[in-house]
Amino acid sequence: MPGPVIEGHAEWEGECGKCHASFERGAQDALCLNCHKPIAKDVAAGTGFHGLELVARPRLCQNCHAEHKGRDADVVKLNTALFDHDLTDFPLHGRHEGVACSGCHESDVPFRDTEGRCVDCHQESQPHKGRLGEDCATCHVEDNWKSVTFDHDTTDFPHTGKHKEVACKACHVAEVYENLDTMCIGCHARDDEHRGSRGTQCNDCHTTSGWKSESFDHFRKTGFELRGAHKPLECRSCHLDDMARPEPPATCAGCHSFDDVHGGRHGQECDRCHTVEAWENPRFDHFEETGFELKGAHSELTCQSCHIGRLEDPLEATCDACHADDDPHEGTQTDCARCHVETSWHEVRFNHDFTSFPLIGHHGAAACEACHLSNVFTDAGSACFDCHSDDDYHTGVFGEDCGQCHNPNGWNRWGFDHDAQTDFPLTGAHQGLECDACHTSDGVKPGELSMVCMACHRKDDIHDGRFGRDCGRCHTTESFTDSVRFP
Repeated sequence: MPGPVIEGHAEWEGECGKCHASFERGAQDALCLNCHKPIAKDVAAGTGFHGLELVARPRLCQNCHAEHKGRDADVVKLNTALFDHDLTDFPLHGRHEGVACSGCHESDVPFRDTEGRCVDCHQESQPHKGRLGEDCATCHVEDNWKSVTFDHDTTDFPHTGKHKEVACKACHVAEVYENLDTMCIGCHARDDEHRGSRGTQCNDCHTTSGWKSESFDHFRKTGFELRGAHKPLECRSCHLDDMARPEPPATCAGCHSFDDVHGGRHGQECDRCHTVEAWENPRFDHFEETGFELKGAHSELTCQSCHIGRLEDPLEATCDACHADDDPHEGTQTDCARCHVETSWHEVRFNHDFTSFPLIGHHGAAACEACHLSNVFTDAGSACFDCHSDDDYHTGVFGEDCGQCHNPNGWNRWGFDHDAQTDFPLTGAHQGLECDACHTSDGVKPGELSMVCMACHRKDDIHDGRFGRDCGRCHTTESFTDSVRFP
């Protein structure tokens, strides 16, 4: 005998025919496989290492597993570092690729006898405790336990909307996977803000996209269409908390009595003026309904600015009816529209030319308050002296009828015709004299001034009064010295 066989073959060491056929070397493989039946099965089926490894299948067993090397000889000659696990029935993928051989193969169990199911290695670490069976690959992959691939749509409860994002244990509490309630309320009883008052059919109003994604057709189910400002309201805005009002009133006043700024004075038919879009934009056509068109500053007023009482209470359409307290004229003017417009009180359009005192010259540029010292207006006088007594350069000597000489275009533009308007025509040296050359400020009025020469020229009389007071007998108005005409 060439040498001792390994310990595993020792009991047949004396029976050469167990492994050798005389003079028939090729029959030796059949004898090996007769004993090693699992390997024979792999070779026949093309499974396992001996059925998948292309070199091992056609070669003689003795080429790799030489015997008669002693009891402790290594006839397997397995190099774990270089072994290709893909040539087995369990290729290594994902997290398995980094696991040491001893992580799966126990020392006292032949490699080929190691079980290949997930549960064989992970029984102790799996959190389901066997409640989901032993086929872990139904949900999990080799890359990561948390990477779950279970298709919930294959169950009686397909996942839609937010359910797709929920972790398994959120619904399968305590690893219970069978006979679970598929009604919304089964999981969401604690989320039900209606506290059961709306029943258990959550899907009548809500969808799996989110609690706020409501599908309830309010018009079809209730007959009350949610339009305008009603549309974005939450249910509790009308139905109160816990849906305490299952059927709230369908009238405006039924819900908005507390919002009624009119205090009920305008009745309960809010839709006469307001729309569901907003309270602040009434649609009441004031001109068509009342005949009083709201223009200018009136168009911006609130109803209660004029309608202090009930809406149906008649109002006078005169300015004074509403603005008596705003009247600065103390009631002396009742037709406000003669001067004012609806745009603003301060926008005045009064035409002074239609009064007894048309504004011409400098008067046209004067401010109203320059002449009208009070807002009564009618108390202003129309005489020049009523406004210009303090401006009288003549200190009252020429009277109060300033218009005899002056005009509204300017004090210096006076046009008094002494020849036509008096009995004393200005001739000779009298022409061109200033008024105050004769009309001094001694208090003598023009009509009382003497027309005798001596009245003005007494100090110029070189005759000392010897020739009397009638200077015109010898002199003319041209000159006292050059114009002597005594016969």
